Amino acid sequence: MNAAAMRQTLDTIAEMFPDARCELNHRNPFELVIAVLLSAQCTDETVNKVTAALFEKYRTPQDYLSVPLEELENDIRRIGLFRNKAANIQKLCRILLDKHGGEVPREHEALTELPGVGRKTANVVVSNAFDVPAIAVDTHVERVSKRLGVAKPDDSVLEVEKKLMKLVPRDEWTITHHRLIFFGRYHCKAQNPKCDVCPLLDRCKEGKARMKEALRKTPAKKTKRSAAN
Repeated sequence: MNAAAMRQTLDTIAEMFPDARCELNHRNPFELVIAVLLSAQCTDETVNKVTAALFEKYRTPQDYLSVPLEELENDIRRIGLFRNKAANIQKLCRILLDKHGGEVPREHEALTELPGVGRKTANVVVSNAFDVPAIAVDTHVERVSKRLGVAKPDDSVLEVEKKLMKLVPRDEWTITHHRLIFFGRYHCKAQNPKCDVCPLLDRCKEGKARMKEALRKTPAKKTKRSAAN
């Protein structure tokens, strides 16, 4: 995809989702780190339901370390992989206290050194908590980027990120991340995407193929022949 086509794509998605934002509820960088860690292989909706109580009980890294691991596991039991995530939360909190004075570091490299925090999570944190332009590539961003021809089908997540960073103006990285997520979550879904009403269908090979197949399977309407009188 060239720059002109990308510009048109970005403008179209911006019109569809002008208010796109991070849907994980949080009040500070620390809560955002915990929420994003919990969101792996889990919906934001479920995470928000769990953190509504979690963030009232645990306010600081020390709070998470003051309870037995089993208690924290029970508090996040509704979250997928809750045992592993609970262990990572306590390890993460210990590092924050020992190395960072209990504060979430602003540096991307320091964030990725925290248990349970990968490149995607670090990008979400620096962009949403510290206003550092970044594009976090989750499953929605990856799927949409490949369907619209921004990236190739076999590109890695890192390759998708690099191509987006090259095509999208730096000051639009963060909002583009949110808009691509909204586009993928509510429109260009993994299953049953809304191809029939998609304004970007002409850029999507997969969508055009899906619409062609749908037309092929649609039975031809039978015309009624009026009986001769």
